[in-house]
Amino acid sequence: MRLSSFLPVSAAFLLAAALCLVAARFAAMAVEDSSEIAVRRALDENDLLWVEVGADGLQVILSGVAPTEAQRFNAVSVVGGQVDAARILDQMEVEATAAIAPPRFSAEILRNDSGISIIGLIPRVTDREGLIAEVRRRTGEDRVADLLESADYPLPRGWEDALGFAVTVLSRLPRSKISVDAGQIEITAISESAEEKRELETELERAVPPGLNMVLKIAAPRPVITPFTLRFLIEDGQGQFDACSADTEDTANRILTAARDAARLTGPETCTVGMGVPSPHWGTAAEMGISALARLGQGTVTYADADVTLVAATGTDQALFDRIVGELEADLPEVFALHAILPQPEAGGDELPAEFVATLSPEGLVQLRGRLSDETLRNMADSFAKSAFGSENVYTAARVVENMPESWPKRVLVGLEALAYLNNGSVTVSPDQVLVRGVTQREGARAAVAGLLSGKLGDGVLYSLDITYRAPPPPEKIKPTPEECQEQLQAVQTGAKIAFEPGSATIAEDSLGVMNRIADILKDCGEILLEIQGHTDSQGRESMNLELSQARANSVLNELIARRVLTASYEARGYGETQPIADNKTEAGREANRRIEFHLILPEQSAEQETTLEQAASADQDTDAQTEENAGQQDSDAAEENTDEQN
Repeated sequence: MRLSSFLPVSAAFLLAAALCLVAARFAAMAVEDSSEIAVRRALDENDLLWVEVGADGLQVILSGVAPTEAQRFNAVSVVGGQVDAARILDQMEVEATAAIAPPRFSAEILRNDSGISIIGLIPRVTDREGLIAEVRRRTGEDRVADLLESADYPLPRGWEDALGFAVTVLSRLPRSKISVDAGQIEITAISESAEEKRELETELERAVPPGLNMVLKIAAPRPVITPFTLRFLIEDGQGQFDACSADTEDTANRILTAARDAARLTGPETCTVGMGVPSPHWGTAAEMGISALARLGQGTVTYADADVTLVAATGTDQALFDRIVGELEADLPEVFALHAILPQPEAGGDELPAEFVATLSPEGLVQLRGRLSDETLRNMADSFAKSAFGSENVYTAARVVENMPESWPKRVLVGLEALAYLNNGSVTVSPDQVLVRGVTQREGARAAVAGLLSGKLGDGVLYSLDITYRAPPPPEKIKPTPEECQEQLQAVQTGAKIAFEPGSATIAEDSLGVMNRIADILKDCGEILLEIQGHTDSQGRESMNLELSQARANSVLNELIARRVLTASYEARGYGETQPIADNKTEAGREANRRIEFHLILPEQSAEQETTLEQAASADQDTDAQTEENAGQQDSDAAEENTDEQN
C-alpha cells in the first residue's frame, strides 16, 4: 500500500480508538456513580450511616468502623442486594471490645451434722485437692462434698487470706455457713449458748488476719429457764429486779414498763427471753403482781413458774394488805396461785440468834458456822461444801442445836448451793429468811440464784439477795506454739515473699507490708528460738553470695527490731547458694532460690542430727576453705561480679 493511503487509514483507526476509550471512560464513571448512589441509598435506609462507600471501576469499596461484627456483616449483606457480591471489597473494621472482666471468685462452705459442702467458683491456681484435704484435717470430717468450679484467671488480692482463714475457723463452727470473697469473709453460725457466742466472737475477732474484712453473725438459742422466775422488790421508792424472765421480747418490754411505772429502777433493766413459760398469760400476771407491790409501797413479789409470793414490808397496814391481796387473787389468770405474807414485828431478841452462816473468801476458802439441827445435817453440809469448793478449802465450825425449824436442812443446803454462784460472799440462814450477799463474775448469777431459791425453798420461806456483778478480767491472749508461729510465717510468704533491691540487702518497698505482717505474728509468739535464713541463687562467686545472703538476713532482723519485736532469741544466718530449692538453670528456679526463711531452733537434738546452726558452722568452714582456694583466682573472677546484681 502506498504511504499516502496508509496514513489516513491509520489516523482514522487512532481516532476511533481514542473515541472508544473516552466512551468507555464515561461509561465506567456512569457505572461507578450509579453503583455508589444505589449503595449509599440502601445503607441510609438501613441506618448504617457509619459505612463509608467508594467505587473503583466495577468494584464497590466499603470502609469504616463497625460497632459490632454483626453490624459489619449486615452492611455487607445490604450492599450485596444492590451489586454483585464479587464486586464488593470489604475494608471495614470492627470496634475493639473491652477486655472480658475476670469473674467474681467466691465460695460457700456449709457445715452441719450431715457433713461439709463447699460450692463456688475459685481460681484454677488454687490447690483444690489440698483445700479439701485441709478441711478434712482441720475438722476431722470425712464427709466433704466438693461442688467447686474453677476459672483460669489471676488470683484476686486477699483471696488466699480469706480462704485460708475460713478453713482455719471451720473447726470451731460445727453448724455454720462461711461465705468467702477476695478480702472478705462472712460467718453465719449457731452457738450452744450466749456465753459460747461471746467467746466465739472474741476469739474470731482476735484471730482474723490484718486487712481481711470479717462480718460475724453468730446466733445463740433461747435458754430453757427452769423454773421460770421473776423477782421484783421495792424499797424506799426504788425498784430492782433480782430475776426477770419472759417468753417474748414484747412480754419483756411490758414487764420492764410496769416496773418503771411502779418505782425508780436501779440496777440493770434487762429481762431474759427464754423457753419454759408456764402460761401464755405470764406477762399479764407479772404486770399485776408488780402493780400490786407498787400499791403496797414496799416489799417483794416473786414468781416461780405459776407460784406467786407477795411479801409486804413489816408494818404495812393490815386492811390495805388484805384489800390488795384479795384483788390480786381475783385478777390473776388461771394456773397462777398466790401466797401472800405480811411479816409481824419481832417480839424480842435472843442473845444467840438461831442462824447458820457460810462465808466464801476471794481465795476460795469456805467457813461454815452457826447452828445446825442435827449431826446428819452437819455431815451433809460439810460434804456438800467440800464437793463444791474442794476438800482442802472447807472449815466446818457449826454446832448442833435442837428445836430448829423443820425446813432448816433444806434452807442450809439450798443456801450452800446458792453460795457456789459467787466469787466471794456469804449465805445467812435464819428462821425469817435466807440472805445471799456477795460478788459474782457470772453474768445472770443474780437471776439464777433467785430461780434456785424460789424453786427449792417453797412458799412461805423469804429470801433476800444482795449480789453485785463484776465483769471478769479479760483473759490473757493465748500465745501460739512455736510450731504454729512457723506455720503462720510460712503462710505469709506463700503469697508474697520478702524481696530485695537487685544486688543489695535493702528490702524492696513492695515487701514492707509483708514485713509488717511478719512482725505482728512474731509479737504474738513472744520469745522463741528462731533462725532467720538468707539464701541466694548460684550466679556469681560463692563467697559473695554468702556475704549477700548474710547481709539480707541481718537486714530482716534489723527491720524486726525497728518494729519493736523482741529479737534476743533470734539468729540471722546467711547460707548463700548452698541450699537451693529449685533448679538454678531457669529464671523461675533462680527467683525461688533467692529467699528468706524462718526456721525454729529446736532446744534438743539427737546425737545423730546436726542442728541448723551446726550445719551453718560447717558451711562456714567449707566456705573459708573454698575462699582460700579461690584467693588466687580473684582476678579471673572479676568479670563475674556483674552477674551478682541479679541476686
